Amino acid sequence: MTGPVTLVAFVRPQALPCGQPAHLSRATWQHGGVTAATHSTLFPRVPDSADAVLEGLDPEQRAVATALHGPVCVLAGAGTGKTRAITHRIAYGVRAGILQPSSVLAVTFTNRAAGEMRGRLRQLGAVGVQARTFHSAALRQLQYFWPKAVGGSLPRLVDRKIQLVADAAAACRIRLDRGELRDVTAEIEWSKVTQTVPADYTAAAAKSGREAPRDPAEIAQLYAAYEDLKRERSVIDFEDVLLLTVAVLQDRHDIAEQVRAQYQHFVVDEYQDVSPLQQRLLELWLGDRENLCVVGDASQTIYSFTGATPDHLLDFRVRHPGATVVKLVRDYRSTPQVVRLANGLLAQAKGRAADHRLELVSQRPAGPEPVFTEYTDEPAEAEGAARRIRELIASGVPASEIAVLFRTNSQSETYEQALADAGVPYQLRGAERFFDRPEVRNAINALRAAARFGGNDSLLDDAPDLPSQVRAVLSGKGWTPQPPAGSGAVRESWESLAALVHLAQDFAAARAGATLADLVVELDERAGAQHAPTVQGVTLASLHAAKGLEWDVVFLVGVAEGMMPITYAKTDEQIEEERRLLYVGVTRAREHLHLSWALSRSPGGRPNRRPSRFLTGLRPGSQAGAGRAGAAGAGGVERGSWTAAAPAVPEQASRRRQRTPARCRVCGRTLTDGGEMKLMRCEDCPSDMDEGLYERLRDWRGEQARRSGQPAFCVFTDKTLIAIAEAVPDDEHELARIPGVGMRKLRRYGSDVLALCAGRDPADGQDQD
Repeated sequence: MTGPVTLVAFVRPQALPCGQPAHLSRATWQHGGVTAATHSTLFPRVPDSADAVLEGLDPEQRAVATALHGPVCVLAGAGTGKTRAITHRIAYGVRAGILQPSSVLAVTFTNRAAGEMRGRLRQLGAVGVQARTFHSAALRQLQYFWPKAVGGSLPRLVDRKIQLVADAAAACRIRLDRGELRDVTAEIEWSKVTQTVPADYTAAAAKSGREAPRDPAEIAQLYAAYEDLKRERSVIDFEDVLLLTVAVLQDRHDIAEQVRAQYQHFVVDEYQDVSPLQQRLLELWLGDRENLCVVGDASQTIYSFTGATPDHLLDFRVRHPGATVVKLVRDYRSTPQVVRLANGLLAQAKGRAADHRLELVSQRPAGPEPVFTEYTDEPAEAEGAARRIRELIASGVPASEIAVLFRTNSQSETYEQALADAGVPYQLRGAERFFDRPEVRNAINALRAAARFGGNDSLLDDAPDLPSQVRAVLSGKGWTPQPPAGSGAVRESWESLAALVHLAQDFAAARAGATLADLVVELDERAGAQHAPTVQGVTLASLHAAKGLEWDVVFLVGVAEGMMPITYAKTDEQIEEERRLLYVGVTRAREHLHLSWALSRSPGGRPNRRPSRFLTGLRPGSQAGAGRAGAAGAGGVERGSWTAAAPAVPEQASRRRQRTPARCRVCGRTLTDGGEMKLMRCEDCPSDMDEGLYERLRDWRGEQARRSGQPAFCVFTDKTLIAIAEAVPDDEHELARIPGVGMRKLRRYGSDVLALCAGRDPADGQDQD
């Protein structure tokens, strides 16, 4: 069956579309008027009318916001303001009286995204709209209807299924190491979101081309045993929440009708990531209605390993022939140079998602070219990135506006160490949520107490305004006007408190006369929505974890064959998903983009790595591939700047040129482990360490850490201290040869360490900078 399709296409800025309202001038929506939501005022005024909600939207965003009836599909490229468009759509409908707030359900995939959506809707005056993840919405319904549908209380939800999988393996007498345990757990999760039962796993895995971590028959056996264990223990897992909700809605038409009576209008964000199970739940929520708006980008499909598929997005017009389709391609996030590289990546893509790719058009002024850098080894790559980051921060770039993105979490440690060595604060993406941190909870409790008893609190006697009151209260919790030196737990705690201080300043500037009690209410609402303030620190994150985020400066590291694409990506579909993952990484950058790779994994290793195939034709000196002539939306490619990494000092350059494979000084075996390379011996080989010197070095290190307010490992790691105590160097040349020392630490600590090695006391612990 076919029917008319309403298509709102992008019209390039040279000519405004016909029929635009006369009052909508280009100055209203072009860059400078419309910006990415993350650059909006922190506490904007609530629009005073429905029409005011539409102000500042570009023509395509406005088309999304005013398309309130029937099925709507928004194809939104990276940085084009999709969240802005759909939240303004909901708010416009509510403020115009077309949508009842309680009848709208907006669903997305992460608590962070749902919290951000709730926060934006609140700022637009659309209070009462439900914005939740699929699982959160399903769990609420399941808890409410379970007594009526099944009887009794809902079984306990287990937070982590890995222990149950381990118990199932023990019951089957199958031995799994830690890695296999994680992989089998992932296979069970994939099976459930694709609605595959244990008996069908083998056939389903073969049909989808999955490479099972164990024999498929064994995984099917483990999967069945896992399900049996859950029933015996009366527990359910994360995926069961969706499966059981689907089962209840399918079997009980009265309950399904009750849910449909509650929710009349649905919005689904990141629709390219919907799994078959989530799609089935959405269909049951909808029934035979079509009040649905979906938003997505097939070129950002990067979670297929979890069962996500862009097919539902790409087939939307087949299922809904009368759909309104709006394409958002005006990129307000990135400079033309970054956008050209992103378009160039997709121009070489293949497959169905590539056929529907969007060619972005930057709305920002020109910026610097992307920088491509080649390093001799991974530690050198990390040191180079840390050195450049330190320079950027010194030039005025906030640390919170810089990110280092990598393919796997295992790459994080090298960069953590390099940033710590450079004295650069950092935060790990995916670590503890801001409002769950102990220091943040304690700080908010202190602010709440001060708001309640402020008149009798001597701390506030000399604090005439809100920012000074917050500074006074938090000074008792560890905040100081100047940050502590170094990184680690002390610095991270200070950064959390500093974020609250900055938030108070912005809050007071936005709301004249705001009190401490008003701020506490704001903090409570933000905690409920997980709408955290910015924490000062360079972000370290995997490419998957970086989805939906953006920074002024992005370092994409490890962009080499074997890592990007990852070694185990074999099929064309898997390779193309790796390309899309790199595309997501590139489009996180607003202005500065650095891409780098290393020729070998470790110092002295064989330089047999090469840059990622995805950069062919995009980086200077590489030859463009054949591409796909005539492909819709093929982007032009502008050559960026390329450098071979220059070490910080000539001594390092000389040393790197002369590197040979690192070998154990006891048995002669080639060393590859970073810790063993620092010791210059195998972990199991005998040590000739001077125990007394090692203890003196540890005591000295502890004092240095205390003085600088940073963790002890930021001075020297345990492995480096052991290596020093084994080598007992006589001069700076011998000390500099020990891995983990480096020229910066040699200058700072060299004289102290050599004095200790010679049996003397260091010179009053003074730095040698």
